[in-house]
Amino acid sequence: MSMVTSTLELRVVAIADADSFVKWSASLLSGITGIRRHMLLVRTPLTVSAEQERTALAGTSFADADVTRLGFDEVRGWLTGHQPDVVVLSGRGPFVRLMARQIDRLVRRPVVVSGLPGMSIPAQRGALEYRRESDLMVVHSHREERAFAELGRRIGMQVPTALATLPFARTAPDAVTAGPARVAERELVGAVAGGVSRAGRLAPAPIARPGGTDLVFAAQALVPAARHEREQIADMLHRAADADPTKRVVVKLRSRPGEAEAHLERDAYTDLLAARPRNMVLSHEPMSTALSRAEGLVTVSSTAAIEALAQNVPVIALDTFGVHKTLLNTVFTGSGLLGGAEEVIGRRFRHPLAGWQRDNYFQPESDTNWWRCVEELVALRREGRLRAKVVPTGRGGALHAAWHRKSVLGSEDRSFAGAIALGVGAPLVQGILGMRRARGRATADTWADPTTDYTLEPTPHKDPVRR
Repeated sequence: MSMVTSTLELRVVAIADADSFVKWSASLLSGITGIRRHMLLVRTPLTVSAEQERTALAGTSFADADVTRLGFDEVRGWLTGHQPDVVVLSGRGPFVRLMARQIDRLVRRPVVVSGLPGMSIPAQRGALEYRRESDLMVVHSHREERAFAELGRRIGMQVPTALATLPFARTAPDAVTAGPARVAERELVGAVAGGVSRAGRLAPAPIARPGGTDLVFAAQALVPAARHEREQIADMLHRAADADPTKRVVVKLRSRPGEAEAHLERDAYTDLLAARPRNMVLSHEPMSTALSRAEGLVTVSSTAAIEALAQNVPVIALDTFGVHKTLLNTVFTGSGLLGGAEEVIGRRFRHPLAGWQRDNYFQPESDTNWWRCVEELVALRREGRLRAKVVPTGRGGALHAAWHRKSVLGSEDRSFAGAIALGVGAPLVQGILGMRRARGRATADTWADPTTDYTLEPTPHKDPVRR
């Protein structure tokens, strides 16, 4: 494709609901100059509150006037009236497909872009399948490019991908990289002992960041999942606070009580840390603000680790519970960032190894090609040479469509068909997913396979879209 459309002509709309997807799409589009950008926040059970919206849009080029809240049934009319050239579908898989069905009804079809709001290793089958009708899927590292390409080959589903730097993790000028070092073989592949995989630690020299004093913990809803493991983390944070009462431990949370997140949280840290020392605080501020005062960041597998490294804030990626795909932390294998509770309590933070960085989210800016691909796709669509990827009618026809809509929109869908379909479809879907998981355990369970960066079976996390 050689023809490129001027960005000055392009109207680009992001359609989102949940907090992490709002932050991702706003930050992604803020990196493009000369376009007319807007965001639609569609009402679902996951839609950001006003406070979450302000936090997610902090530091982006989106002002209040650039955001419109509306119901699902209003989306088609809005798009028809504004006729965007590009739509960025930014939400969990079922949300993306539901919005794609609305785009299918437009007379003037925009280019459809989708993506995931953070680190996406392992590449999950569901993530690709729900976005297969996109004209382009944005990924954020060369490793993700390879993982999704291989996943697509395995399941016979090739979705065009393009590379973007994680938009809220652009490297600070003084970012530090650890020097070359030999990585132990057991760190590269993991070692299994007593049924628990645990990566060996490289233990590079600890690096303190001048100026920052906070230990920032990036909490996650999905991992670890077990209550006793989350209690272990709460205990570790208590001990870190007690070890140096002159420094704060900041627990960075994604939602306040009553607010929703992209993923369902059980055993929230607000409850586990209800009794805490005076130098431990719970924070809902933007991550960028928390990092501005940080000595280091601790997480199991949050993308905040990449955001921190980009700002020269060292990291400890917890391997207390092992290194597994189910913990979403295999991406840190070979990084030099893995560490346990004692490293956290001692504040022995690390910077990553250079070889790992180049393959994982810190590729040269010159490798970024996603917007160039978008421009080329717009040019092809205007010439009538880009085939529309229409969402096919699912098995079950109208009943399946009603179930899909109800499962995404929840109480926002007040249709009788939705209520009936949910009652019939929910047990059926759970049964199908259960059979697929059992089939994976009985044969080649790719969630347990440490040699690949993709999975073929449904996610083991119980994480419903409907709340």
